[in-house]
Amino acid sequence: MPSGLRAVGPVLGCAVLGLALTAAPAGAADRHSQQTGQSSRIARAALPAGDGWGSADGGTTGGSAADAARTQVASTRAQLVAALGGTQGTDSTPKIVYIRGTIDLNTDADGQPLSCADYATDGYTPAGYLAAYDPGVWGRTAEPSGPLEDARAASAARQAEQVQIRVPSNTTLVGIGGDARILGGGLLLKNVDNVIVRNLTFEDAADCFPQWDPTDTSVGNWNSAYDSLSLSGATHVWVDHATFTDGRNPDSAQPLYFGRPYQVHDGQLDITNGSDEVTASWNVFTQHDKTNLVGSSNTSKTDPGKLRVTFHHNAWEGTIQRAPRVRFGQVDVYNNYYAADDPAAYDYSWGVGVNSQLVAEKNYLRLSGGVSPAQVIYNWGGTAATVDGNLVNGRPVDLLAAFNAANPATPIASGAGWTPALRTRVDNPAALPGIIGCNAGAGRLH
Repeated sequence: MPSGLRAVGPVLGCAVLGLALTAAPAGAADRHSQQTGQSSRIARAALPAGDGWGSADGGTTGGSAADAARTQVASTRAQLVAALGGTQGTDSTPKIVYIRGTIDLNTDADGQPLSCADYATDGYTPAGYLAAYDPGVWGRTAEPSGPLEDARAASAARQAEQVQIRVPSNTTLVGIGGDARILGGGLLLKNVDNVIVRNLTFEDAADCFPQWDPTDTSVGNWNSAYDSLSLSGATHVWVDHATFTDGRNPDSAQPLYFGRPYQVHDGQLDITNGSDEVTASWNVFTQHDKTNLVGSSNTSKTDPGKLRVTFHHNAWEGTIQRAPRVRFGQVDVYNNYYAADDPAAYDYSWGVGVNSQLVAEKNYLRLSGGVSPAQVIYNWGGTAATVDGNLVNGRPVDLLAAFNAANPATPIASGAGWTPALRTRVDNPAALPGIIGCNAGAGRLH
């Protein structure tokens, strides 16, 4: 079972078929013309027709047309960058990249580990930053500025250059076996089209240089910059059978500074800046705070009319918020599984934001430990949503009515204003704990 996802239902007798890919050595020519069976089928697969928003307007084929020279295996950061055509993410030639084992992005050209101290520049030190912007010294009415904030930003830029790997258009990335992992950073899909990411675990995309913002809420917050998988202006993307986790470095284990958690993680899968036509299916999001953000800001000029996204057959287990939080987009959230056990570590799942058109139907939610159905939805400035056919602990619950009863000052009307049509499979929500528990996440692609 994927990391963090406990047995969630009647899973006895379910067959879990791992992904057993056989690929050529790193840098070798593709031998797909001689291969048969699962390896070729998975690597060459396109998103099926009608499978969510990613299948619209020509669909998502990734690197399925890659020739022999553009099909390679990567097991180090250097090999990954080379297989993707360099650091700029501009080589749009169709390509397939197999990921084998763990690729630690915090490693140098010789494969030696890099620490946060290796990225620090211009005199930045954690102790110096804390001393300079302690609210007792700096106050709480202005964001940090000056030499140490500039040094923090410069240090963060150095880390970003190392741990954010750009993925070009017309690419398929697929993990070999059940242990393919991107560690210590993430993939950036910026202004690209037609990308497929499958069968990978993304772990601990930790920011060494969080920014303190005393104006973020009345008590201030630490904010981080890196996502495990970031879509910015990306179109036609399929993310499938991936696992997202903070692993052995959860935010819950971080210290408190200025009375606030020193949060070193941002999103797990964020879809922003006019990204469009995306399907996320059969993924596991676990033990994380800000999980999935759809939309850049309340005043974005690029997001309106875009951000069409489908989430189906995913699991969110032990996540705090944003599953997803939506602005502007027509977002279809159906046939997913949610598990929330601790009201002290759970804020909400579905964030109804400005001009959002969220549809949340036929999902299964396991709420225990005093978590209320009224907590599932949060109003971030939205006005309407379609919330229908969902089960809470096996029973039908009108989650929108529960929210409105608990929040009469900020009600959300029923009806998102559109009806999803791109659904190839709709399961009875009562069966989702078993179906998703057996089949979602990395290592379960079949």
